[in-house]
Amino acid sequence: MAKTKKSARATLPPSIGKVLKRLHHPLDVILLCVRWYVAYSLSLRNLEEMMAERGLEVDHSSVHRWVIKLVPLFEKAFRKHKRPVGKSWRMDETYVKVRGQWKYLYRAVDKAGNTVDFLLRAHRDKAAARRYFEKAIDRNGEPETITVDKSGANLAALEALNADRPTPIKVRQSKYLNNVVEQDHRAIKRIIKPMMGFKDFRCARIILAGIEVMHMIRKGQMQDDGIARNPAEKFYSIII
Repeated sequence: MAKTKKSARATLPPSIGKVLKRLHHPLDVILLCVRWYVAYSLSLRNLEEMMAERGLEVDHSSVHRWVIKLVPLFEKAFRKHKRPVGKSWRMDETYVKVRGQWKYLYRAVDKAGNTVDFLLRAHRDKAAARRYFEKAIDRNGEPETITVDKSGANLAALEALNADRPTPIKVRQSKYLNNVVEQDHRAIKRIIKPMMGFKDFRCARIILAGIEVMHMIRKGQMQDDGIARNPAEKFYSIII
């Protein structure tokens, strides 16, 4: 983060440099705002004021634009460095408001509390749950056990999934065993609270992905390359 604007941008991968080409603020300011927005309970206007206190004129709409452009690149890059998760998953969905309506963020953690995967869906039903399980298994491998709550939709999705598998995944329904994922939801909900709901489904999906990536980094889910780094440095190292 100590590099100059010109030299820092010159060393970025082409895909990142292309996105940043039309963004004219210093690179360290852009990355700082993006990280703070997905790491802490801050609104866009909070960040605008915080930058102003540092003598930097940054409009809140610019911060939003940076987040939407850069977070997908951070998420894609992070996937290459994500540690493998355990074979026993706890899955649950939580509510997220988009354009004044409740949408559903499907999430799972392993028994150690590591995030398996996440997916924002418009509906809470069998199709949404199955899509989540398919995505999570595709990216993280097949688990031995999945624990869900008493939701009939989640159970139906797993039963449909198992019907196509030579070795079925063991399914458990237990509210008590799912406490670990319900507790983990709180870290995500705490960050989005100042945002007062999302205005657009696509933007919600992108911002939630950034929050999830930062949450996983804090939990130590990024593979260590032998260099001691704090969570902020790990976040920046994904693309720099």
